[in-house]
Amino acid sequence: MKRFLQMVGAGAVLTLSVTGPVTAAECIAPANPGGGWDFTCRQIGKIMFDIGAVDKPVQVTNMAGAGGGLAFNHVVAERADDAELIVAASSATATRLAQNAYAGRTADEVRFVGAIGADPGVIVVAADSEFQSLGDLVDAIKADPSAVAFAGGSAVGGFDHLKPLMVLQRAGFTDITKVKYIGVDGGADAITQTVGGFTQAMSGDMSEIVGFLKSGDVRALAVLTEERVPGFEDIPTAQEQGFDVVAVNWRGLYVPKDVSDDVFNQWADRLQQVADSDAWKETMAANGLAPFTKVGDDFQGFVDGAVAEVRQLSQDIGVLN
Repeated sequence: MKRFLQMVGAGAVLTLSVTGPVTAAECIAPANPGGGWDFTCRQIGKIMFDIGAVDKPVQVTNMAGAGGGLAFNHVVAERADDAELIVAASSATATRLAQNAYAGRTADEVRFVGAIGADPGVIVVAADSEFQSLGDLVDAIKADPSAVAFAGGSAVGGFDHLKPLMVLQRAGFTDITKVKYIGVDGGADAITQTVGGFTQAMSGDMSEIVGFLKSGDVRALAVLTEERVPGFEDIPTAQEQGFDVVAVNWRGLYVPKDVSDDVFNQWADRLQQVADSDAWKETMAANGLAPFTKVGDDFQGFVDGAVAEVRQLSQDIGVLN
């Protein structure tokens, strides 16, 4: 779109033709202010403008409801070709889509642009636990599934529940309905259950355990990332220990499905510019995020695979028919 500005001075009139969007891009945070999705919109949008990836500040709209479902439905039903719209997403988005929590909406009704940071998944035990490695824990469950119970901050069928099940499936253990899981109100409560001996392990995110690691209350058996987390290099990955699992609460974006490939690639490029910036590295360090950069078609494939795996796991444990 073009707009025209008239500048009057020294008896002359100069008309300038300005090409580009009249309105600023909008980022929908599918939740109230505060929290992960709001953080994603505000921090990524701010850095995009600060580094010149966009020429206007990104406007943030909070649209809470149905665990992200209200925003998802709004984008699909009303703004399917809006080239100036981006939406904050995370692992919770993919999990809810896999479990049909958005009233029939599916992951292929939008296009996932990328993720550029993540809160790493972790498996931890009490400091005095007999389990010294992830392999020890898996072997104990294989020998007697009732001997180990996990605590996590999500409900049954949520992402914290699914993390250890992914590990066990990679280990060839198929009777996952026998694995005990107790969903409590947040990661701190899950750690309390484990430190107190009510459960033998905790499944959660790195940001939830940092204080407990520093105090010596827990030991982390594995971090569920592709590489060890900066600042916590003493914690081995699950992959290092022979379990090919990456389970992180990624921070990313999707765009409406009907935008052009050029628009999709432009947003992917803008997101990559943020990922490469010093400002984003400082933001990750200040907020306990680990590097996790998957942008463009590579990320779309990652999300498709995650949705398929979560759907199958949810069926296996009876959360989804």
